[in-house]
Amino acid sequence: METKSLKLVCFSPTGTTKSVIQGIAQGIHRGTVELIDITKPDARKQRLQTSENELLVVAVPVYMGRVPALVTEWLYGVKAQNTPAVCIVVYGNRAYENALFELKNILVKCGCKPIAGAAYIGEHSFSSSETPTAEGRPDASDLNHAELFGHKINEKLLSVSSVDHISTINIPGNYPYGGITELWSVDFIEVSDTCTHCGICAEVCPLGAIDSENSNLIDTEKCITCCACIKNCPQNARTMKAGPVKEAAMRLNNLYRERKEPVFFL
Repeated sequence: METKSLKLVCFSPTGTTKSVIQGIAQGIHRGTVELIDITKPDARKQRLQTSENELLVVAVPVYMGRVPALVTEWLYGVKAQNTPAVCIVVYGNRAYENALFELKNILVKCGCKPIAGAAYIGEHSFSSSETPTAEGRPDASDLNHAELFGHKINEKLLSVSSVDHISTINIPGNYPYGGITELWSVDFIEVSDTCTHCGICAEVCPLGAIDSENSNLIDTEKCITCCACIKNCPQNARTMKAGPVKEAAMRLNNLYRERKEPVFFL
């Protein structure tokens, strides 16, 4: 079957999920490509409609084994009409648990027909030079895998005459999903005197949790511990305070050093 356009949806505070979905898109090679990045708050105000003549690829990070609650809320607003869809999750080398299964079920409820799914590894949001976890990922090997997966998606589409003839996919997972969708509300960011209040941290925050004029002011009720502000600070002025988040970063570094590889389901 032919699709007239390719729609890419991603939530990617630190850029890893976006890199993966773009790698997959390179392998699909489908006409018009539209990237819908819902990382910023304003982007999530817009709703999405799709048809069976389009291919929808949705990529989200795994937070504590689940699809993040704020992403779930936006996805349930998608209006699809038998749209072929690809489900992608990106996790920090620990486990993706039921997140891919959950994402598939969400898209089915929105009117999509999932035709493929995959789980990729991205550098953990808690990773740092002091306690690295999956540092530098997705790397060249991951992105090559993503492009190959895109080729396979394209082959599957070309092998059928319509979306009704596409076989459904079997994604491993269990319901109830378990895990936690609402994240910690914790004051964990230390801001040093080298901060110039340039505003970059406020600009990259996906929840608007940082004051644009005073970078020391952080709304911990909004913060989702994505660490985008830490990773994007040009002065390296933002670090983790001692506490539960830093302790979690140390555990991840200690327990999940062995490299995990992407998997896909077609």
